[in-house]
Amino acid sequence: MSNLKVKTMKKSIYIVFFLLISLSSFAQTQLEQANQFYIDGEYDQAIETYQEILNGNMESAEVYYNLGNAYFKTGEFTQAILNYERAKLLAPNDDDIQFNLDLANQYTTDAITDIPEVFFVRWWKSIGNTYSTNTWSTVSIIAFILTLILAGLFFLSKTANIKRISFWTGVLILFISILTFNFAARQKKLMTAHNYAIITQPSVTVKSSPSETGTDLFLIHEGLKVEIKDNMGSWMEIQLSDGTQGWLPTNSLEEI
Repeated sequence: MSNLKVKTMKKSIYIVFFLLISLSSFAQTQLEQANQFYIDGEYDQAIETYQEILNGNMESAEVYYNLGNAYFKTGEFTQAILNYERAKLLAPNDDDIQFNLDLANQYTTDAITDIPEVFFVRWWKSIGNTYSTNTWSTVSIIAFILTLILAGLFFLSKTANIKRISFWTGVLILFISILTFNFAARQKKLMTAHNYAIITQPSVTVKSSPSETGTDLFLIHEGLKVEIKDNMGSWMEIQLSDGTQGWLPTNSLEEI
């Protein structure tokens, strides 16, 4: 009886492993097909295939980036911006993504002046954006393991110099582990919190309250990136990069 369970478990593991390999191979084939559609100038078919890959939960910066390029080629600049922004979340320091995003933003109507950030905040974010969540997480885990090894060396060693070196090196590496963990957590939060969105309607009037009877504050247009501050029913409170706030209907924007 126990042998049967072991064999069944092994068989299940093989099946799951085979399915994962098959799904990965299928997604890669789809990506190659979508890329070929793009190269051949069949942008609508490329868009459809890229979307199928994303609908299959095979997200990657490459897919979002290529989808953004296909939308750009068809003149759908708002959708191009949306997908470039999603690609940027997964690969925050990719120069090609940023270049194409800046290019697509030139086709938007609104030019909002950003509130300048304090230099050390800007510097801190720049460091955090150097690598992806997975990279920072890996560095954090490795640094933590090294800290444990050095802690063991500190307690087991009888030599004063080794104790001193292992202690201070361990403190330094532990600091690196905590620091990189914070970078990973911040990147993860940016990816999952959905605190930003792109306006998708040609134009929308921002209200002073979450109601059609609210006072009209200002008009914004599609392609503009906004920060989501709150939501109430079918309304969302948004903030522009210059600090201006107001309410607009949920169906006028799409979360990044």
